[in-house]
Amino acid sequence: MFQGSMVAMITPMTQDGSVDAAALGRLVEFHIEQGSDAIVAVGTTGESATLDEAEHCEVIRQVVSAVAGRIPVIAGTGANSTREAIDLTRCAKAAGADACLLVTPYYNKPTQEGLFLHYKAVAEAVDIPQILYNVPGRTACDLLPETAARLAKIDNIIGIKDATGDLSRLTSLGAMCGEGFQLYSGDDATGCEFLLQGGHGVISVTANVAPKLMHEMVAQALAGQREAAEATDAKLLGLHKALFVESSPIPVKWAMAKMGFCDTGIRLPLTWLSPAAEADVTGAMQQAGVL
Repeated sequence: MFQGSMVAMITPMTQDGSVDAAALGRLVEFHIEQGSDAIVAVGTTGESATLDEAEHCEVIRQVVSAVAGRIPVIAGTGANSTREAIDLTRCAKAAGADACLLVTPYYNKPTQEGLFLHYKAVAEAVDIPQILYNVPGRTACDLLPETAARLAKIDNIIGIKDATGDLSRLTSLGAMCGEGFQLYSGDDATGCEFLLQGGHGVISVTANVAPKLMHEMVAQALAGQREAAEATDAKLLGLHKALFVESSPIPVKWAMAKMGFCDTGIRLPLTWLSPAAEADVTGAMQQAGVL
């Protein structure tokens, strides 16, 4: 299955907010060259909430085409409408994505039974590997381990991205969901320890800016090399914090523009990084040796 350092890639945009296809291709090459183990296209870090369905599907197609089978492409296809999530997941399969990542329905605040039925419906509608994504700090919705365990019994639901930052969730998910179920950290700050305690990968915002270091840290942690992994992660700690100094992906898009990989486009209601936060992000980039 999918393991390692998987970048939750930004969607580069021009100053008017249009998707920048040329920059998208350059980012794909950058991540492959720097060792990212997979690319997540149009996840929440890729501003999926503000791309319309046609744009969303086109970005997935462009990423799949640019990657050309060299590493896996995981398409973000979650939505707070089950029908929309099914449509996006069908689009991702048709585009040739290797798997889909589906965030819990945001704002709706469904019950645990509603979450189970939502994911079950998408899995039954589209025969492609699917990864659950739980980020209650952004969605006001928490997919509990008991519900994840029910969903793990569905053949094409293969894992979960847990962005709670609560390492006790790893223990619960591992015990309840079974040995073959993949456990991915969605919280960069605790990602190293998550892997050392038995996780299988990190779906990372930090990997946008420092993909080589993230790949090295994740490989070391997966090999059980605690001292080496912690030493590498120490170089990344500033980024883990600074890339969330304002709502993501605001800081990471600013950092990628600073590195020359994209223009300054971002879509409302998100805004460009405030001048007051620039020093924090710059310092973290310098600590990681990417600026």
